[in-house]
Amino acid sequence: MTDNTLLQIRNVSKCYSGLGESRAVLRDVSLDLQAGKSIALTGESGSGKSTLLHLVGALDYYDSGEIKIAGTNLTNLNDSARSELRRNTVSLVFQQFNLVPSLNVAQNISLHARLANRVDQTWITSLTSRLGLTELSDRYPEQLSGGQQQRVAIGRALAVRPKLLLADEPTGNLDEVTSTAVMDLMLNLVHESGAALFLVTHSVQVANQLDRRVHLSAGKIA
Repeated sequence: MTDNTLLQIRNVSKCYSGLGESRAVLRDVSLDLQAGKSIALTGESGSGKSTLLHLVGALDYYDSGEIKIAGTNLTNLNDSARSELRRNTVSLVFQQFNLVPSLNVAQNISLHARLANRVDQTWITSLTSRLGLTELSDRYPEQLSGGQQQRVAIGRALAVRPKLLLADEPTGNLDEVTSTAVMDLMLNLVHESGAALFLVTHSVQVANQLDRRVHLSAGKIA
């Protein structure tokens, strides 16, 4: 592993069992992602994209292989250690936003950073402004459009200055113009914060904005 390799995936496989059958979702997947770089993971629905993202985010367990993030091997981490990894090293942006309804925009953006005890108010204020959310700081999620909610979710993920940002179809609910603007902003903010970005998308247009594109087909890197 080179000095600046932040994410290392080696021969990772994952099966799901149900109705007496076992189905291979990922088969010997390997890839590296360097600090400050971005990868788009593309593939047909059911190809294993979201499954791989969830494994990297320590939200699920793989059956074999190895995943390392910033030198930490996920293989033997217990639930507590996995939560700590997500709190301090990895941030996630989901297509469904997952904002806290009872918190306003400002509170949602700072939530992850507060949980990690890493609040940098200057950075958060800058993020809020860059995301065009300053005038909406007192509003609640139900008062926001889909595009505004997505920007809040991105702000929350970046407020903690993660080493690795994971994004699952982050522009899936946005129109093309808003999608392009949100991606441009996210890539700029990722670059400024020094994070690496691992993004799942079905959009070739979105994938082409990232440093590298990896295609997953039937659980394997094509």
